[in-house]
Amino acid sequence: MDLVDIISEKKFLGQEFLTWLWFKSEERGGAVSLPETGDIQVVFEKHMLLESGEGESFERLICKGLQTELQEARTGLLMGKKLEKARIYLAKGDYEWRLSLSATLLEFRSVSLPKTVASGDDSSDPLAWEAKVLERVGLSEEVIHTIDELFRMFLKIRIHSDWPQEKARIKAWIAKSTEN
Repeated sequence: MDLVDIISEKKFLGQEFLTWLWFKSEERGGAVSLPETGDIQVVFEKHMLLESGEGESFERLICKGLQTELQEARTGLLMGKKLEKARIYLAKGDYEWRLSLSATLLEFRSVSLPKTVASGDDSSDPLAWEAKVLERVGLSEEVIHTIDELFRMFLKIRIHSDWPQEKARIKAWIAKSTEN
C-alpha cells in the first residue's frame, strides 16, 4: 500500500474531526473547553468545502456566506457529504487567528496571525525585527498547538466506547439545524 492509498483510506478521520469541531463550536455558542486551557472560541465562518463519492461520481460542494447562511453545508452533511475544508476563527486568551483547515492532511492554509504590539514597522532596529519574528513564530506554534489539542480531544472521544452516543448527538445536531 503506497502513501496515496493510506491517505485516501484515513482521510475520513480528518473529515470526522472537522464535523465534530463544527458541532462542538455550536454546542456552546462558539466556546469549546480544552482540558488544561479552559474555554476558547471556535467559530466556523464564511467558507466550507464538502466532498462525496469517488472517481466519476466525485462531487464537491463549496459553501460561502455568513455563519448563519451555512445552511447548504449542513444540508450537504445530511445528504452524506463530508466536510473537507473549513475557514475557522479561533480565539484563545487575548489572541485571535483565522485559518483554513483541510481535513485530509490537517493542513493549515491562509493563517492570519493576531495583531500584536510588535506588529509595527521598525526595520531599522535589528533587535525589534528579531523580536517581531520570534513573536510571530510563537503565535504560529500556539495555533498549531491549539488545533493539536482539539484533535487530541477528538481522538480520545473517537476511540472511547461513548463514540456512538457522540455520533448520535452530531447526527441530531445536523438534522435539527437543517429543519430551520
